[in-house]
Amino acid sequence: MIKIGLAGFGDHEELYGKIKPALRLPTYSGHFSIVEIDSSFYAVQPVKNYTKWVEQTPDGFHFIVKAYQGMTGHLRGKKNYYDTKEEMFQAFHHSIHPVIGGGKLAMTLFQFPPWFDCTRQNIDILHETKELMLDVPCALEFRNSSWYSPEYRDKTLLLMEREGWIHTVVDEPQAGSGSVPIVPVATSPEMTLVRMHGRNVGGWNQSQHPDWRNLRYLYRYSTEELEEWRNHLLQLEKSSKVVYTVFNNNSGGDATDNAKELQAMLGSEEQGLAPRQLDLF
Repeated sequence: MIKIGLAGFGDHEELYGKIKPALRLPTYSGHFSIVEIDSSFYAVQPVKNYTKWVEQTPDGFHFIVKAYQGMTGHLRGKKNYYDTKEEMFQAFHHSIHPVIGGGKLAMTLFQFPPWFDCTRQNIDILHETKELMLDVPCALEFRNSSWYSPEYRDKTLLLMEREGWIHTVVDEPQAGSGSVPIVPVATSPEMTLVRMHGRNVGGWNQSQHPDWRNLRYLYRYSTEELEEWRNHLLQLEKSSKVVYTVFNNNSGGDATDNAKELQAMLGSEEQGLAPRQLDLF
């Protein structure tokens, strides 16, 4: 099965127009049956947020929850509000409990930073991270090309398979060591994650620009590029029961159109779910 969705549910006016925030997720779930939660990267979310999101979505809807930045080494001198690594992971586990209990967690996503290269020390960090996550499904995304160099590519994939990591296959600009190539290989028979970041080479490494986040993901996939990905997804589906595909090219409002076009290419009957009726007042 191939499931398609978007990164975030709150900033897609192209999908639902200008509506109250409380209506966005229920409306979104009428179009797509998966969503990636990105706010969890910036702060471990309160339990009440996840409880609300679970209640707002119909049965069969699933969340991909991004790991907190302190868990992936992104802080680099910024304040960490947890005294120990164990405390930080325990807080994250506690926060996502409603999603697990509601049967709506697809996986957590560990996206490591561009400076997290293929070294013995970082492999040890992956071991420890997987142990701290217990039996929660974990997807692994790299942002350093060394993991897929000719020398390490097969070993990287074998490591993920052996330790139970879900491979995150990415489409992103090829812009130096801080980006990775398309490696359409499944490491879990249960799930594979695909993240579509766009191919804006000029905007990918503009971290000094005040609007760099929008520049990075400003891209609209062509029909030809989506046809290329349809073929990749159909191949991945032969190795994983579910292939979760998330469009992250949100800056120009292109993610929704691209996701729906790819759905149509796949002839997918998986077009979202009937929104749950909510008493909002």
